Amino acid sequence: MGNTVSCCVSPGGSPKLPRPEDRVESYQINTDFSDDTGPYLQHISDRELPDDLALESNPSDHARASTIFLSKSQTDVRDKRKSNHINHISPGLLSKKYSSCSTIFIDDSTVSQPNLKSTIKCVTLAIYYHIKNRDSDRSLDIFDEKKHPLSRDLVPDDYFRTDPEHKLIYRFVRTLFSAAQLTAECAIVTLVYLERLLTYAEIDICPCNWKRIVLGAILLASKVWDDQAVWNVDYCQILKDITVEDMNEMERHFLELLQFNINVPASVYAKYYFDLRSLADDNNLSFPLEPLSNERAHKLEAISRLCEDKYRDLSRAAMRRSFSADNLVGIRRSNAVLS
Repeated sequence: MGNTVSCCVSPGGSPKLPRPEDRVESYQINTDFSDDTGPYLQHISDRELPDDLALESNPSDHARASTIFLSKSQTDVRDKRKSNHINHISPGLLSKKYSSCSTIFIDDSTVSQPNLKSTIKCVTLAIYYHIKNRDSDRSLDIFDEKKHPLSRDLVPDDYFRTDPEHKLIYRFVRTLFSAAQLTAECAIVTLVYLERLLTYAEIDICPCNWKRIVLGAILLASKVWDDQAVWNVDYCQILKDITVEDMNEMERHFLELLQFNINVPASVYAKYYFDLRSLADDNNLSFPLEPLSNERAHKLEAISRLCEDKYRDLSRAAMRRSFSADNLVGIRRSNAVLS
């Protein structure tokens, strides 16, 4: 009140703030990089695609986009069902097990701990549909088995015309996973990297390149997922005729084609897992069901009790902080006294 020099009575008046266009003009990014400042590194957000395009073309990056292998398999599934309906072919004996009053069957394959054998079967079946229902034969020299053979056996001239059977793909992947002692989660990440490579590099997996593409995806997935990764030289012990230099070069090209994007969000991983289970149901590949034993029942009960206690403690802590409508679960009402 007693200040005689204020913004209201001072000669200069209140300071004039620059207009928005003035601020924009005054703030300019210097994009002129000289040789002394070093190379300009583009931020990863600058390389991301718009949401609409990303959702459409990158199912390995976004959980809302449908997987490529499941859409490619639907054509064969519909044709098979249509043929069975026209020819009146019964599906055969039902091999699925159902629980009863005396026996309860449980599926040990979960999203956090998938069954290894069943997961590899589903992943190789997805690769089989990728090859069978491919759009074209686009490839790169680094993945061409004719130019970079995995064995000393002579590659036939018509090797690119014959699609591999599912059993051949399964034996190839199963051999690598057994020798390297890889996990089922690694198989799911392998499929994520494979579809990401096909999307980013705009190539197709075909008879001439499927082995090297699958090998590169397994090599990268094992290093990203497993704590104790398998070295490139270890794969040379499994595939006797391949060199370490060839493995290193293929891994380097694989990473460059992925734009070094090896991140697999949990939502994308879960989407691929459940889509693989849908693929198994469509092709009569059942996951193993085991009867619930007394020991397993006690373990499940103990885990359930532990989760209930943990949730009860969290609920009490939340209720102490606030009494919002979201935390009303677990409130015990006192009995009413009627006079």
